[in-house]
Amino acid sequence: MISYLKNELGKLKVEIKTLELKPVVLFLSVSLIVFSSMTLAAPSFYYDHFAKDRLGSRFYWFLVDGSIMFIVPVFIIKLILKEKLSDYGLKFGDIKFGLITAGIFLAFMLPVVWIVSASKEFASTYPQGGAALRDNFTLFILYELSILVYMLGWEFLWRGYFLFGLKEKFGYYAIFIQMIPFFILHRGKPDLELFASIFAGLILGVQALRANSFIYAWILHWIVMLSIDSISIFRYTNNFYKIF
Repeated sequence: MISYLKNELGKLKVEIKTLELKPVVLFLSVSLIVFSSMTLAAPSFYYDHFAKDRLGSRFYWFLVDGSIMFIVPVFIIKLILKEKLSDYGLKFGDIKFGLITAGIFLAFMLPVVWIVSASKEFASTYPQGGAALRDNFTLFILYELSILVYMLGWEFLWRGYFLFGLKEKFGYYAIFIQMIPFFILHRGKPDLELFASIFAGLILGVQALRANSFIYAWILHWIVMLSIDSISIFRYTNNFYKIF
């Protein structure tokens, strides 16, 4: 038995030596970042350690989680991988392509959001911060800005750090790799949103690589969330759930 285990460990060491540092760092670091996101930055952590306040938990979630997903990869890129942030999409890249594709995506998504939101269940779900946001415009703006921070971290992690980092090793297969955790992390969302996240992950991945920037995916994702919250508030306050 001992000789068998030694033989297997020997084989494992040989395989480990063939691994490249960068993909290993990327896979492990993203796993640890997501773990931190799901534990330390989750609304449940806020409830357990601070207060049973829904709106406060969302502000905490968006600001802390967004910071973790952005700052940690930045430190890894600069201190461990010793590369430039611009190599990970932190630049404007192809501005023309980025703006045109973002506009096309929005032209498709906004009508979809309008149609999907035509239900009391959907309108009561968003904004996730709760009813207080429906009556306080200043609070609503601050809330949406916190989502902007969250989306910066979210998009940089998946469409910047992970996507561009893996492209060198896996080419365009990196688009599919980053789509899988992106899809899984939408678990708990309405079924249609969960299903749509598969295609959104692919589309945003292609856009980011082609534009050589994750910036457009960041702004685009935030505008979609802003529209979801705004339309939901409009429908709820006016009791209007018709499409036309």
